[in-house]
Amino acid sequence: MNPLEYYKTIKPVEAKKVQQQLRQKISLEPFDGDPEYVAGADISFNRGSDMMHAAIIVLRLPDLQPVAHSLVSEETPFPYIPGLLAFRELPVLWKAWQQLQLKPDVLIMDGHGLAHPRRMGIATHFGIEIDWPTMGCAKNILTGSHDELAAKKGASVALMDGDEQVGLTLRSRTNVNPVYISPGHKVSFDDTYKIAMKTLTKYKLPRTTRLAHKWANRLRRGEAEEGYVEQ
Repeated sequence: MNPLEYYKTIKPVEAKKVQQQLRQKISLEPFDGDPEYVAGADISFNRGSDMMHAAIIVLRLPDLQPVAHSLVSEETPFPYIPGLLAFRELPVLWKAWQQLQLKPDVLIMDGHGLAHPRRMGIATHFGIEIDWPTMGCAKNILTGSHDELAAKKGASVALMDGDEQVGLTLRSRTNVNPVYISPGHKVSFDDTYKIAMKTLTKYKLPRTTRLAHKWANRLRRGEAEEGYVEQ
């Protein structure tokens, strides 16, 4: 049974209470050792539709070759509400994770971790629910601000919410708008930088995110089938 099934019908006010409760469980302890496998997770859906299409793609380091993927589609009636995205997406992501036999060392999610008004972005929330090292990588700021960032790939500055660091602003490609990375659960700020840099190629987004996005869209369009595949 999916323990996150009740997320589909939870009321927004109760959802915020769940976030506050789970916040107490966040761990920012450094990841132990060097990751051998890293995964990306993403969701695709048609505008106005409640059918979620989830993809989790596992890549081998350091060559970033895909070695496994898990695809699941499922309907959820929870509305799109900024700051509560996890309640809409996590039930189907949980099913994809459970189906995934080759688990990665770290899961990179398309969204935020700590860089959330209540410190409970989708990467943090999911990391706590599955008790696994996770981090977020997002294209836009949800909360916080940062100092000027150098133009060269690899440059980074702290993403701050008041006096508290909630993530890093990372120049993932020279002279291209940055991405915003943040710890989800069981990783440190330094870990998020090192892991993000390992997953970058010539594009703005990490290869994990790009491939997960591709497979989620293929599933949505009917070009791929639900299930688990290991190469």
